Amino acid sequence: MVQQLTGDYPAATNNLTQALQLSRDVGDRHGQAWVLNHLGVAQTVTGAYSAAIASLTRALQLFRDLGERRGEAGALNNLGELRFLSSADREACDYRTQALSITRDIAAPIAQARALEGIGRCHSREGNFDLAEEYLRQALEIYRCIGAPEAQRVEATLLN
Repeated sequence: MVQQLTGDYPAATNNLTQALQLSRDVGDRHGQAWVLNHLGVAQTVTGAYSAAIASLTRALQLFRDLGERRGEAGALNNLGELRFLSSADREACDYRTQALSITRDIAAPIAQARALEGIGRCHSREGNFDLAEEYLRQALEIYRCIGAPEAQRVEATLLN
């Protein structure tokens, strides 16, 4: 995980791949889900989109099987980001909308703000600027309320 924070994604991918194998060896499905989720993020950042969609889709399935709603919302948000980056805007918005529903149910503000921001970005790219602004403002309010640095990014987006 430290490698992801420092931007050493090849090392992060290698370590996460090893952790995934260890989780599989001991039958830890919960561990597998979280590792696959983080691996999918690293793969997304490095542009390995096919691998990322496989990792994140498997993580999502495991989270659902385990009833792990926070993990499910995270995987949905990550799939939304991946699909947005690969210009599949409708899919991106669908994943983010699913994440939003879960995050509201479980009171997960940072994940809720991520979902709202992602939906706003999708609407903006589709030319639905009023709707985009509505979602981005909701995200900004949450980011500000919890003191998240992401607030600056959303503020900058709204100013443009």
